[in-house]
Amino acid sequence: MEFIQSLPGTEDILPKPQLVGHDLKVANIHTWQRVEAIARGLFQRAAYQEIRTPTFEQTSLFERSIGEATDVVGKEMYTFLDRSDRSCTLRPEGTAGVVRAYIQHSLYAQGGVQRLWYSGPMFRYERPQKGRQRQFHQIGVEVLGSADPRADVEVILLATDLLTALGLKNLTFYLNSVGDKHDRLHYREALVAYLTPFKADLDPDSQERLVRNPLRILDSKDEKTQGIAAEAPNILDYLGDQSRRHFDRVLQQLTDLGIDFILNPRLVRGLDYYTHTAFEILSSDLGAQATVCGGGRYDGLVEELGGPATPAVGWAIGLERLTLLLEKLNPGQASPPDLYVVSRGEQAEAQALKLAQLLRQEGLAVELDLSGSAFSKQFKRADRSGAVACLILGDEEAAQGIVQVKWLKSGQQSSVLQGDLMGDLETFKHQLAQDRLAPVS
Repeated sequence: MEFIQSLPGTEDILPKPQLVGHDLKVANIHTWQRVEAIARGLFQRAAYQEIRTPTFEQTSLFERSIGEATDVVGKEMYTFLDRSDRSCTLRPEGTAGVVRAYIQHSLYAQGGVQRLWYSGPMFRYERPQKGRQRQFHQIGVEVLGSADPRADVEVILLATDLLTALGLKNLTFYLNSVGDKHDRLHYREALVAYLTPFKADLDPDSQERLVRNPLRILDSKDEKTQGIAAEAPNILDYLGDQSRRHFDRVLQQLTDLGIDFILNPRLVRGLDYYTHTAFEILSSDLGAQATVCGGGRYDGLVEELGGPATPAVGWAIGLERLTLLLEKLNPGQASPPDLYVVSRGEQAEAQALKLAQLLRQEGLAVELDLSGSAFSKQFKRADRSGAVACLILGDEEAAQGIVQVKWLKSGQQSSVLQGDLMGDLETFKHQLAQDRLAPVS
């Protein structure tokens, strides 16, 4: 019988990295856990609260927020009818669901600024490639309730702090302003007027976007289209006074904080809800799929979805690309156990199970060998585990109520009463900590 495999564009995240040919398949859970732990600590220190929204929502939420003319809504969403004939969609991004929750639960009534963060799977029907999957994961932040340019700078600092804490280098930070809806309308008219004479020379997707979403042409990956777009009008020349003041303050504050950036007037982001500040952080170590983080301000989205007028800004990081980059720098490793317990014989195995449980309850990481194989094979697994010490129980030890303690670096071994081991556990923990730091003899 043929076994069932995962669907294209989905990936298992495994305890250990797997090789596919000569390439490392990035599916190592320990790298993911490291990212999540560092991000959680960073967000907590900045007073951001975690929010968890459903994986699927009403389709209209994404049509209204992302924009029906975008590729995400038009080509990439996983949409289905449920048994009540409601149109539902697996979320293609995180911001819309956060804003829906903000409105539905009247978080704005609490006053002040809501600082939120989220993490979880997203879904887009795209061509799978390295660093881009149909089920992918994002971690992101949203600040709702502040029009202050300092909010833009704060979320940018969170992104740069997170990437720096993870040890990433070779990063480039691109920044732009797409203005408010009036600025963008004027710019759209100028852009369409410039591009229309070149319509036949644009790639097929860009020819379609010329009518539906012309700003996305600036983001085309087609070389010929890029050459045409390079001479397009500059969106920064179409900013109104208010938009210009906001952007100038963002630029000045980033400069004052020593954050290096490159102005990129062709950076527009792919979703319709962006206003004012837009930014991306790219890594030269990732090849074609180089964007690590992207975000910006979306001052009109809350009102568009039925809430009160609420300025907001945020970003998202794709975890597949991020972990791919981290694995290149430093493959994630599992934390080894403190102790590895081997046993053989019915009474010894029962005592080993009880002893392992007692030690775990006292805060030690304990791996219990369940194989029942010869001691020689269990000792080999103990050596491979990376544990500091091995606890050995056979029929003789079980009958006497003792346990053999073998320190795996030095090979030294001694007998200890099980009661004495548990009675003076703090001393034993201290010995474990000291021996883990000691060099191999």
